[in-house]
Amino acid sequence: MARQIVDAAYRVHTTLGPGLLESVYEAALAFELEKRGLRVCRQSAIPVVYEAVRIHPGFHADLVVEDEVIVEIKALETIAPVHKKQLLTYLKLADKRLGLLINFNVALIKDGITRIVNGLQE
Repeated sequence: MARQIVDAAYRVHTTLGPGLLESVYEAALAFELEKRGLRVCRQSAIPVVYEAVRIHPGFHADLVVEDEVIVEIKALETIAPVHKKQLLTYLKLADKRLGLLINFNVALIKDGITRIVNGLQE
């Protein structure tokens, strides 16, 4: 499934190019994935449980694909290490294994895709 998401991101990036708002890339990527028959939830609310308190929503995942992969979309000059840590936190809180951090503000989309796996040692 990650391969399909990466391929869809490539298609969106080659069609639209860099320099747009994250919301534009989110909508276009969701559309492209749905066209391929994948279930996509946009701005999916994920609750956070802190001690015994449920904080809802704790955060909103940009895209959740097939209830398995969290896709965090950025349109930034550079991705900071905290963005990778943020996605890892989302994966842990949502109890998901795989996340893709996709920065569309790059010349080549392959340079903007980072795969984050929950449970791997650093």
